[in-house]
Amino acid sequence: MFPTMTAEKPISLKPQVPLREPSAATDDVQRAIKLETRHLDFYYGNNQALHDISLQIPERSVTAFIGPSGCGKSTFLRTLNRMNDIIEGTRHTGDVLLEGTDIFDPRVDVVALRKRVGMVFQKSTPFPKSIFDNIAYGPRVAGLKDLSRLTEIVESSLKRAALWDEVKDRMRDSAMALSGGQQQRLCIARALATEPDVLLMDEPASALDPASTTRVEDLIFDLKSNYTIVIVTHNMQQAARVSDRTAFFYQGHLVEVGPTQELFTRPKEKQTEDYITGRFG
Repeated sequence: MFPTMTAEKPISLKPQVPLREPSAATDDVQRAIKLETRHLDFYYGNNQALHDISLQIPERSVTAFIGPSGCGKSTFLRTLNRMNDIIEGTRHTGDVLLEGTDIFDPRVDVVALRKRVGMVFQKSTPFPKSIFDNIAYGPRVAGLKDLSRLTEIVESSLKRAALWDEVKDRMRDSAMALSGGQQQRLCIARALATEPDVLLMDEPASALDPASTTRVEDLIFDLKSNYTIVIVTHNMQQAARVSDRTAFFYQGHLVEVGPTQELFTRPKEKQTEDYITGRFG
């Protein structure tokens, strides 16, 4: 269950400073830190899934999490917008900060948090509604009723998700009739409709054919000029193609993190080298 709000004044989750324009440089020191964890431990009941994770995620960039199955990648990803809260018996120690604000502070509105930190899951999950109603769902839940404004948001979101040209004449058709790749881009558009700052993607292309995977990867590359993107992937080639930074997880530990090209060509840890060269995993 989500924690109830206290009577204290809620903490604002609006950006505290204007976002900087994207720079042509890729050096992390030139980018503000959007998300940060400090000494994060996470537990499912008595089972510790994450151990002392300290990680900084720069804004307007793509950070990829790699590692073998069961190493904690998806658990860590879900911690960044408190999706693990819905699992009974989970708990954490340490800090998760969004632009310096502790997202686990009891005064934080979890709904507002998830509007700013959206999520796209491994399996596309369109609602059994029309294409239009899928995209308009989030703004409607937030209280927006004006049809003209909703129409603008739907069109803008589908364009940003590179899906508008394919569905603009089918807006009242069921989203369930779309192909798998189109459904995944629809889910990305639905996440974009709430105007997030951060997009979390849990293996968004793992169930797609190669052509659809390429479309999603191209979309991720385009979106990073305006969004901070964090992606979990089992596909190391995909991590190398789309990410600016890569973090390698193993058995709940963060083994190594750094610029993607450097981590794949000059890893500092033997465990990292063994994994990316296929010696295990």
